[in-house]
Amino acid sequence: MKAGPRLGEVSFWYADIGLPTTRRAPLPGDRAADVVIIGAGYTGLWAAYYLKQADPSLSVVVLEKEFAGFGASGRNGGWLSGGFAWNHERYARTAGADAVRRMVRAMMGTVDEVIHVAETEGIDADIRRCDELMVATNPAQAERLLAEVAHRASWGEGERIHAIDAEDARARIQIPGTLCGMVVSGVARIQPAKLVRGLAAVVERLGVVIHEDTEVTAIAPGQVATPSGHVRAPIILRCTEGFTATLPGHRRTWLPLNSAQIATEPLPPQIWAQIGWNGHEILGDFDHTYCYCQRTRDGRITVGARGVPYQFGSRLDDNGRPDPETVRRLIAILHRHFPAARHARIDHAWCGVLAVPRDWCATVGLDAKTGIGWAGGYVGVGVSTANLAGRTLADLALRRETGLTGLPWVNHRVRPWEPEPLRWLGVRGMYGLYGAADRHEARGGGRSRLAQVGNWLTGRG
Repeated sequence: MKAGPRLGEVSFWYADIGLPTTRRAPLPGDRAADVVIIGAGYTGLWAAYYLKQADPSLSVVVLEKEFAGFGASGRNGGWLSGGFAWNHERYARTAGADAVRRMVRAMMGTVDEVIHVAETEGIDADIRRCDELMVATNPAQAERLLAEVAHRASWGEGERIHAIDAEDARARIQIPGTLCGMVVSGVARIQPAKLVRGLAAVVERLGVVIHEDTEVTAIAPGQVATPSGHVRAPIILRCTEGFTATLPGHRRTWLPLNSAQIATEPLPPQIWAQIGWNGHEILGDFDHTYCYCQRTRDGRITVGARGVPYQFGSRLDDNGRPDPETVRRLIAILHRHFPAARHARIDHAWCGVLAVPRDWCATVGLDAKTGIGWAGGYVGVGVSTANLAGRTLADLALRRETGLTGLPWVNHRVRPWEPEPLRWLGVRGMYGLYGAADRHEARGGGRSRLAQVGNWLTGRG
């Protein structure tokens, strides 16, 4: 009998490289700095990196409740996509269409920027340039796919995005029932924990001080409080993304949406011969409850999707441990898309949270009066978005007016989420409707309007 998968323990990516055996020293007492950053994930570490690149004399302190890379930065699907995953029109209402197109171009540029820094600084994160392939396996999905290609091309991605037919899609990856595909070029696959841990080591070499095991209990202009002391700084950057709801006063700022993944054992050559996937594309589908997959460096398949999407009261997972029903759903997706891997052992299953603003649009900003900045609400495309956010936060903290500080997501604010039980009912209802829409479409019932109702329910559409 096969042993069950390892559950939690942060993520498979840490099973791959090992959890840190020692932690950086916590904050020993009161201190001062030029900039204090809350959160040692991608956003906070990129902000620290670009601040020190701009001004090596700056005193930069990063405070982290667990260890650097504990959150989504060490648990995500490894998609370095440079994609624009938010509502273009919502940004355009206040900033104009040209500004949104500038942001689309800036997002596309993050892929080369991350790879350039990794190569320059010697970060080995299993980075492999590839394409993104999204497949449609029923007529309703195919309709959405073609509409998405046209929509994204109209906002400036036409040179890197196109549709392919079933034959071309299956020549890349043998997914049963594929009708067509959407190809996005200029992306990359990464090992996320390697990237975040490497980035943490780089900023330390530049003189940034990272205090782990240091929980922030209060934020006020010019000061951050922890159980072991205060840090005084004129600039405070909140870079906590999906964990923002744990901070005092921020339970309703962004909703922590849950996502989960599994990883198979390394597959033998005869199985890969049946699947294909020789281009190592990052892979997804056009279900409303979509999945995201990668072929790893050592020949595994990882599959991610929404599990239990939201826990009452904005609660978080227990060290990345998913529930059994979520694991079952992920295995079902694996078997549906990759029947050749049906008998593969599942080595690991884990989960984490990503931040969702009330309008589902990412934001970065800094309040000039208080000196408090923030970034987050990436809605699942944080690997590349965090880099752009870190660069932008550095410019804002240094009071520089640049092309980045003029992008439409800068200082974009929306109302908070509703109190409980309304947000629990809304998000659970949305994903219930998504699931019903997917089942209807899979039976050949045509494009379902249930998903539109779900989008309306939570402000996503």
